[in-house]
Amino acid sequence: MIFIIDSGSTKCDWIAIDSKTGDQLFDKQRTKGLNPAIISETEAFEIIKDNTVIYENKKKVSHVYFYGAGCGTKKPVKMLKGVLESIFVNAEIEVKEDTYAAIYATVGITHSPAVVCILGTGSNCSYYDGEKVEQRVISLGYSIMDDASGNYFGRQLIRDYYFDKMPHDMKLVFQTRYDVSDDVLKNNLYKKPNPNAYLATFAEFMILNKESEYVQGILKKGFRVFVENMILQYKEELKTVPVHFAGSIAFFTQDEIKKVAQEFGFTVGNFERRPIEGLVKYHAEIARNS
Repeated sequence: MIFIIDSGSTKCDWIAIDSKTGDQLFDKQRTKGLNPAIISETEAFEIIKDNTVIYENKKKVSHVYFYGAGCGTKKPVKMLKGVLESIFVNAEIEVKEDTYAAIYATVGITHSPAVVCILGTGSNCSYYDGEKVEQRVISLGYSIMDDASGNYFGRQLIRDYYFDKMPHDMKLVFQTRYDVSDDVLKNNLYKKPNPNAYLATFAEFMILNKESEYVQGILKKGFRVFVENMILQYKEELKTVPVHFAGSIAFFTQDEIKKVAQEFGFTVGNFERRPIEGLVKYHAEIARNS
């Protein structure tokens, strides 16, 4: 049995596949997020142990492939790997940052070089040479970077609402759909955990209304900024490789991304809404071919 795990800071998805056939063995399991940069060793152990299905199958597992937020530096990775080894005692453990989840999900087993972008709650952009990942800009998090992400677009919508730049009819729909009172917004942004995820919840409104001229303007502006700041770091590579995208924001705005790509002259490749689904295909194909 192989466990494929895709973890953010708030939630973590687990899928088990047969190590020979690649077939999924039981329903996807979900636990709290296992970001080793923000939780302790004890918390990580308890989160896994609390899921009965995962814990009862622990001795049947031969390989664990973990892709997650907070796994970009050695110390957190070492801690999480130790926790996983203590639970899955018969398994080989591999822990990689979530960037690899997006890469393997969009590139597949061909391991072809590509620029790979994540546009979900947050955003990121990397160059994959077929073996290694290169990032030329260090992310400083949602409050400063994360252009064209869910939290970026959520922030734009709220700003436009309060600065009265949102069309009047859309503003009425927006305030009906969400509680946009200043007290509620400030409480969620400055007192509650995960303000980036809170901001990203507003991006759904943008997707539902993306045919409007107003939303089209927000989308194209956001994507142009992302291209200029992130994708164009790889100008030379873009001459020969495609740009793949992972994440819900990218998946639901493919047409707009392709239009902006034409403006800047780069080739768009694959879109994957949920990296976990692409990861399962990737590891299942490896299992069947091994």
